Amino acid sequence: MTGGKASGALPGIKLELIELGRVDEPRGSLCVAEVGKHLGFEIRRVYWVFDVPEGGERANHAHREQHEVLVAARGSFTVHCDDGSVRSRHTLDSPGIGLLIPAMNFHHLDDFSPGALCLVLASGPYDDAEYVHQYEEFRELLSRR
Repeated sequence: MTGGKASGALPGIKLELIELGRVDEPRGSLCVAEVGKHLGFEIRRVYWVFDVPEGGERANHAHREQHEVLVAARGSFTVHCDDGSVRSRHTLDSPGIGLLIPAMNFHHLDDFSPGALCLVLASGPYDDAEYVHQYEEFRELLSRR
């Protein structure tokens, strides 16, 4: 991937699994996500989702301009994505793999294992106007592009 703006449509950004840097040693393991090497955007926000109750879901939205990378920092969960023409499903269960979700991909997360922790690296700060919560609105916005 190439570097890019903090938000907005980035040429070449597509939904994909990305291998993050990983170092395994006898004293422990670590993973790293570097801008320009693993990520094609500057990180403007980091947050994590945890303690999702059994049967719970998260997300259920698209971002108008922002991109995110989701990582199963602990445990596992499933990400369902829809870009308006292709629907996909990805089970994340390794801290060394991230799922890049570009702007205008409707997505939701479910099937959280007990104790799962979803780490999110985002290209922009929180802005409620950035979110598209209704699937019908998402489809309408896509039809105008």
